[in-house]
Amino acid sequence: MSVLDGPRREVRRILEGGSPYWVTVSDDGNELILGNGRRIAEATATYLPPCDPTKIIAVHLNYDSRRAEFRAPAPPDPTYFQKPLTTLNSHRGSIFRPADCTLLNYEGEIAAVVGKPMRDVAPDDVWDYLAGFAPANDVGAHDFRDTDAGSMLRVKGQDGFCPIGPGLVSGVDIRQSTLRTYINGKVVQEDPVAHMLFGIDYQLADLCRYITLLPGDIVLTGTPANSRPMKNGDVVEVEVTGIGRLTNTVVEVPAPRNTTGHAPRHNTESILRVAYGSDWWAEQDAKKAASVAME
Repeated sequence: MSVLDGPRREVRRILEGGSPYWVTVSDDGNELILGNGRRIAEATATYLPPCDPTKIIAVHLNYDSRRAEFRAPAPPDPTYFQKPLTTLNSHRGSIFRPADCTLLNYEGEIAAVVGKPMRDVAPDDVWDYLAGFAPANDVGAHDFRDTDAGSMLRVKGQDGFCPIGPGLVSGVDIRQSTLRTYINGKVVQEDPVAHMLFGIDYQLADLCRYITLLPGDIVLTGTPANSRPMKNGDVVEVEVTGIGRLTNTVVEVPAPRNTTGHAPRHNTESILRVAYGSDWWAEQDAKKAASVAME
């Protein structure tokens, strides 16, 4: 059965009594049902990521709104990077912002999760190999944008920088969904999946030509315009229509005691241009206009 074919199906994973359990959701959403029939209140559940990946792969630029925001040409092909497995985080988990970092951006995304081994699969067949979809947040600390030679290892690879959940959903035509991100209840990103530059089927087929994708592997499929820095205490939510809503809170933690290596930076042009997107461009345009007016 294709991951797109209904009816809608959802599984979640929680920590209960010190052990992980796969659960389903009651019709009213208020309870989670364990395999033995026991029910617990959803509001009290401690969530775990709804998959066990061997790798987490993310695409760089994949919504036309984000391309336009950066005033960039459309890429001829998608390009990708990896996030360490230690970035995995879950629904209601904390996103830790080190005290020496100030440009911690949200990036609401759709996670496509692999269901069976994929190697050299054509785009039309990709949907038969996926386990489901989940909201995700490709969190990034742009204070490290000037290092790691473009790999974004420390930008996107810090502990807990890949929240995903609350569940893994199939039986929904993701191509008809809309992605939204909220900060403290206000919509800050919104774009339909149809506005992706490269579809989910294209991305997975592209990747598995040379890389075997295994069950549980995550592909983060891109973020729309208006990724911006978060503040401590912010509640960030990523919603995918038909799939669910992921909720996390930003919490400050101390800066590392060890100061070896590249220090976080907050004010170079290359950093600010990405962290603030169209806001940065608008500021530059205003400065140019003011300069011309003074001549």
